[in-house]
Amino acid sequence: MSLVLETRCVRTLALGSRDAFEHGRLEVDAAALARALESGIEAIERVTVHAARPGESVRIHCCKDVIQPGLKLSGERPGTGRRALLEDVAVVTCGPIVGFQEGIIDMVGPGADYTPFSRMPLLVLEIDVAEGTDPHAHEAAIRAAGLQAAESVCRIGLAAPPDRTEELSWGGHGAAPELPRVAYVCMVLSQGLLHDTWVLGRNAQEGMPAILDPLAICDGAIVSGNCVSACDKHTTWHHRNNPVVKDLLAGHGTRWNFVGVVVTNQPVRLAEKEASARRAVELVRGLSPRGAIVTKEGFGNPDSDFMMILRLLEQAGIASVGVTDEFAGSDGGSQSLADSTPEATAIVSTGNANERVLLPPLERLIGHAPDVSRLAGGYAGSLKEDGSLEVELQAIMGSTNELGSGNLSAREI
Repeated sequence: MSLVLETRCVRTLALGSRDAFEHGRLEVDAAALARALESGIEAIERVTVHAARPGESVRIHCCKDVIQPGLKLSGERPGTGRRALLEDVAVVTCGPIVGFQEGIIDMVGPGADYTPFSRMPLLVLEIDVAEGTDPHAHEAAIRAAGLQAAESVCRIGLAAPPDRTEELSWGGHGAAPELPRVAYVCMVLSQGLLHDTWVLGRNAQEGMPAILDPLAICDGAIVSGNCVSACDKHTTWHHRNNPVVKDLLAGHGTRWNFVGVVVTNQPVRLAEKEASARRAVELVRGLSPRGAIVTKEGFGNPDSDFMMILRLLEQAGIASVGVTDEFAGSDGGSQSLADSTPEATAIVSTGNANERVLLPPLERLIGHAPDVSRLAGGYAGSLKEDGSLEVELQAIMGSTNELGSGNLSAREI
């Protein structure tokens, strides 16, 4: 089984009166894109299209999602056929706040060091929905706009030949029987209340846990539909570029036998958490791995799901490594996770989301600046009179991403 990725590299992004892609320069007809989204998605009242480039003095407020432009070219089954991608560029959705757990992206300064999205040009959709729109319908409209725009932008790139064509293959769990067998458990938010993830077009509240082809993840099978804290939100961009999946595929057949992915949800009620954890581990055991990697999304009660799965895996004789960020207080001296278990002996930290940073005033602001004080990681006095901003890393998109897409860790004090 294989998936062919046709990748075109974007070097510069411009807004203009036409759609064009030449020599790495992507030009987007901003007015036409805005009209298409406004007319095609019922709840949307107005779309303003912006460009934000690395090194520019730009701050984007209340970001909902980040999506890599992509387009399925052939193959009905996720993880098969051909997919076109634009690399080093992304679509960002933002606008008036939906849920308090959204985030900011700085394109320059100290804030830019904490997010991967400051290093690529961003096509930003500032979206206003009709007054009175229900929060869930609000989120759904913005999600649809981001996905539609990402496909439209990628279609522009088809005017040029791909810079790189890569065939991803995965031989299944029997491909390299002599090598250590390794499984991956990918935990995704599925709690409702604007804490949702979509897997193969279905809300992860339904039909999870389940085994998912890793190539399907690379083919865009998982879509973010949540408003969780920006620091460890798995945006749609993070899901498609999941570094755990990429690394396990890269070493498959030479360093280990990558036996598969179990995607599991994070319910709200204790009995449902226990049942989901048991079922996820049953699926992992069916793959007969020697070891497993477990990543989670979010913090607080998801820590309990995380520890349940690690405990059950270890009790089943499957050596396990967990990946999580920490909420250890601004000084790093508080309990960093809401739950623990003696069996969780190997944990990789992606940083302390409670660490505070002071972000200087920037020249251009996109999105609704006053909403910053309502973001998770912000507070009533976050926005200073001079335009500077004091927030926890919790408010910065991707700063402590629990898939390991960032460059932070932690040390004992």
